[in-house]
Amino acid sequence: MNWYDRLKEYFPVEEMKSKRHMDILLDEKGDVYYKDEGPHHVLMYAEFDSFVFIDYLWVSSASRGQGIGRKLIEKMKAKNKPIILEVEPIDYEDTDTEKRLRFYKREDFTHAQSIGYIRRSLATNENTTLEVLYWSPDEESERFIFKQMKKMYETIHTYKDEEIYGKNYQDVDEVLRFNEKNKTEDLFEALEAPKKA
Repeated sequence: MNWYDRLKEYFPVEEMKSKRHMDILLDEKGDVYYKDEGPHHVLMYAEFDSFVFIDYLWVSSASRGQGIGRKLIEKMKAKNKPIILEVEPIDYEDTDTEKRLRFYKREDFTHAQSIGYIRRSLATNENTTLEVLYWSPDEESERFIFKQMKKMYETIHTYKDEEIYGKNYQDVDEVLRFNEKNKTEDLFEALEAPKKA
């Protein structure tokens, strides 16, 4: 199975870029968009001057618990820049969402509670709510993380979207919102709360 099929099998369709989109990013944005692939992992990420964005991180189920994900995150942390990524909210019927969140909590990521993120999928035409997690060596503010997310969305997610998909993703200001006064519940605290019956 090739790297794209591994990602496609694991990630929800509404979160996946097309293979063509990723190939174009790797080719035309090769100065910022990278693929780190091994027999048991695929890591797609963008590295900018002021931050790293993890687009996709997949570790084979057969090799989980062997420290591969941790080593990949440590490799990103060694760049000494904030690391930003998107996750789906906790879905107690999908144990992978909870496992992913527990992994990022162990890796000292923070939930950016002031950032609202709702994106329409071009594959399903449905709105998808995502949460933003980040790790920072210098305790950057959520406002800083928000500005970097906007840059990433415009540079990576929407790159040549009309050419690739035949339509445009929404404007960044429709998708990402910053609201310090109306923060969402901390995902990591929700992990520890009793599950609703």
